[in-house]
Amino acid sequence: MIMEERKGTLLKAAFAWEDLKLNSDGMVCVVVQDDKNKDVLMVAYMNREAYEKTIETGVMTYWSRSRNELWVKGLTSGHFQYVQSLYLDCDNDTILARVDQVGAACHTGSRSCFFKELAQKEYIETNPLTVLLEDYKIIMDRKVNPKEGSYTNYLFDKGIDKILKKCGEEATEIVIAAKNPDSEELKYEIADFLYHMMVLMAECDIDWSDITKELVNRR
Repeated sequence: MIMEERKGTLLKAAFAWEDLKLNSDGMVCVVVQDDKNKDVLMVAYMNREAYEKTIETGVMTYWSRSRNELWVKGLTSGHFQYVQSLYLDCDNDTILARVDQVGAACHTGSRSCFFKELAQKEYIETNPLTVLLEDYKIIMDRKVNPKEGSYTNYLFDKGIDKILKKCGEEATEIVIAAKNPDSEELKYEIADFLYHMMVLMAECDIDWSDITKELVNRR
């Protein structure tokens, strides 16, 4: 399996291996997090060789305790983890790795190893980042795996002109709703526009990371 070349993978560690507090096996725990949506993907361990290899290559590398060997994540499956940042906790004994995850992190095929729910308080997910990313993933899935009766697939089938027409209509409805003192109508129209905008993004092969990068560049 060939690792994808990524620009900016050269890392410079602020801490040497000697600065880390190791467990009884001479390793440090690594919590791996998706850099985009902040989901926790997995937990693994590094020895000195794995740590230095990760810093050198920008690709997450661990020490497999079961196989007792160096483990470049994705070398067999293609599901590489490209380092975006590494953080050390207050006790210097755990690393938080924020990564660009290719495919699934878990050997079961799940995106995250943490998919077995133990307990959960009832709530509605309203984190903007999570909601927008999840909705975009659903739209992209409809594009790749069409579903009969899906309005999203209707838009894709009709093509770019229909999608643009709907985006224009929804933008106009936002303007009209904004003149109305009822904020509920404005929320509804903004949500409608965001949905159609994400369909347009999917049609043009643009994702949220492209948009956020552009916003950051404007700061």
